[in-house]
Amino acid sequence: MELRLSPFTLTDWSMVPEIRYPGTNGHALWKTVELGDIRIRKVEYSAGYLADHWCDRGHILLVLDGQLISELKDGRRYELTPGMSYQVSNFGDPAHRSSTETGARLFIID
Repeated sequence: MELRLSPFTLTDWSMVPEIRYPGTNGHALWKTVELGDIRIRKVEYSAGYLADHWCDRGHILLVLDGQLISELKDGRRYELTPGMSYQVSNFGDPAHRSSTETGARLFIID
């Protein structure tokens, strides 16, 4: 990740449009800001959410509220709670997907 020639920028997340994405179960609400090839998101998963795909993209993810299960395609599962984060690269790691029983709010950079 490289922030190329990006000026100091403030983001008022209350002004960023929210887009709803359905999961296999539940839904995700995304607020997205793009800076070149970097995507910054505030994401909220509904209770019972299960992603509808396996993701190969690298992320830095921080759990703000709630509980998140991150499942890797090789069968490993991790439970994250507020204040926990994970980092996964575009290369070498198995695909991953998210789910939550209770709902979660996340901050993600990818």
